[in-house]
Amino acid sequence: MSRIQGRFAELGKTGRKALIPYITAGDPSPALTVPLMHGLVEAGADIIELGVPFSDPMADGPVIQRSAERALAQGVGLRDVLGLVRVFRERDKATPLVLMGYANPVEALGPDRFVAQAKADGVDGVIVVDYPPEECVEFAQLAKRNDIDPIFLLAPTSTGRRIAEVGQIGGGYLYYVSLKGVTGAGNIDFSEVAARIPKIRAATRLPIGVGFGIRDAESARRIASIADAVVIGSRIIEEIDAAGPQQAISRVKALLGPIRVALDGERTR
Repeated sequence: MSRIQGRFAELGKTGRKALIPYITAGDPSPALTVPLMHGLVEAGADIIELGVPFSDPMADGPVIQRSAERALAQGVGLRDVLGLVRVFRERDKATPLVLMGYANPVEALGPDRFVAQAKADGVDGVIVVDYPPEECVEFAQLAKRNDIDPIFLLAPTSTGRRIAEVGQIGGGYLYYVSLKGVTGAGNIDFSEVAARIPKIRAATRLPIGVGFGIRDAESARRIASIADAVVIGSRIIEEIDAAGPQQAISRVKALLGPIRVALDGERTR
């Protein structure tokens, strides 16, 4: 059982919903990334998604794009991100970590080498946004053999066939993108999400996380009433950017505190 599977199993025993915050590795500085990760755990994060900076992040809105640009300007690449994971694991061997990024850095390193190094450094899951599931069965199998969950995105436009494919080859959890657009754009149509989640559940036993557009405790609470996990990224990046390095950790913890409380108020009964 992977760390991600174990975490959802633990949460399921008490009916709690998972809080999955996202930050971009290297933003606002490489030195602050690991302290920020520990701060996320202290604020109640169950799983952390760590973004791998990339120059053409097609699924990300301007907030996360700018965070990737700031990290790239400081020379942060995939190898550096893996090194940050390794440092985080010196203190925290329990919190599941998911790398979220794009295919080019993985292909440049080589999928076999990437998976081997990710496992050695303590990565538990990977989201490669532009790996179509039908074209990366071998990669998904390779990841699973190394106890790394291959996590896939589903969108409001995903067909029944795509949902079934992802449910079969994916691991850890499924990430349902609540918006027809990039991260941080628009407002969530809660009725649409509520209508789609049962259709996804019918095709998989994997937990379902929902992200893109969740910005506060109320939107998190409403999503938690129908999903297993809430993913929040752009709003955290905004807080980090506005706070500056000295206040980033305390401001992010203050942001996540009410969201954690809201999720715990949506325990299944």
